[in-house]
Amino acid sequence: MANKPPYTITEKAADYLAKIVETVTRLEYGTEFKRDIRLHRENRVKTIHSSLAIEGNALTLGEVTAVIEGKRVAGKQTEIKEVKNAYEAYDKIMTFDPYSVGDFLKAHELMTEGLLEESGKFRSKDVGVFAGDVAVHIGVRPQFVPDLVDDLFDWAKESELHPVLKSAIMHYEIEIIHPFADGNGRMGRLWQTLLLAKWNEVFAWIPMELILYRNRPEYYRAIEDARSANDSGGFIECTLSTVLNSIIDQAQHQERHEEKHQVELTVTQRNILNALEEGTLSRKDIFAKIGISGDTRAFKRHIGPLLSRGLIKMTVPDKPNSKLQKYRLTDSGRAAMR
Repeated sequence: MANKPPYTITEKAADYLAKIVETVTRLEYGTEFKRDIRLHRENRVKTIHSSLAIEGNALTLGEVTAVIEGKRVAGKQTEIKEVKNAYEAYDKIMTFDPYSVGDFLKAHELMTEGLLEESGKFRSKDVGVFAGDVAVHIGVRPQFVPDLVDDLFDWAKESELHPVLKSAIMHYEIEIIHPFADGNGRMGRLWQTLLLAKWNEVFAWIPMELILYRNRPEYYRAIEDARSANDSGGFIECTLSTVLNSIIDQAQHQERHEEKHQVELTVTQRNILNALEEGTLSRKDIFAKIGISGDTRAFKRHIGPLLSRGLIKMTVPDKPNSKLQKYRLTDSGRAAMR
């Protein structure tokens, strides 16, 4: 087993993880988010704008949109190039193996092509983060970078830690190692998104970076505090809070949109709630009780909206397709029946 990075999973982080699992299940199975291509495009632009803005790129969201659409923008050529490169990197995100150092370098090359001499390569010189003339963080010596990155990726591949927790630890460790001459922050955020998206594909379209950008002081402080403590526990809490808030935002947006089209419960949905009043039931048992075919379309039409509105819950939210999956009535579901 590769060397384990120094981290502590706090009670708060564990609570965030449980809420993330529950909320992302609601987003995936209770809304049309996975099929909302227009929203995916909008979120991808927000992701790119926010991740670059954290690093000082001055282009507005509208200008970033224009660059991606191939329109002319009056801005610094380097900043325009950063947008084009970031779009290429995020566009290929699902083709990367999160545990492949080779893919890590390929992604960096996409992110920094034409902007950096050592694009797609580990740095050959010392590098640091400065606040004015004061060194905030000095990356490890360049001769140690390849082995440290190999060790980190080996640990991540072998570890049985939940992918959501693992994604935060890798994000932090990439920041600490600072493996590249430039682009370390962008790569840390990209790689956390990749790990999350490989766990659940909806994360490829959730702009976590937008919340990080809005909360930059807390983000920077979490990195500094974790560095001082030599333990990424506080950073894990910070980024998991960000992940949770990001998917809550998306779920609420989607639910508000969909509630305009379906406010009243259908007869079939009321029958489902009545059936669950007697106790937890599997999908098969629910449809058997109400006497209709329980195919995938019926599930999306009748049970999906009930999950989305919080009227019913899964008993195994972390494994939506589990053979042991059952559904239970919530207090909101009971209230909706009155």
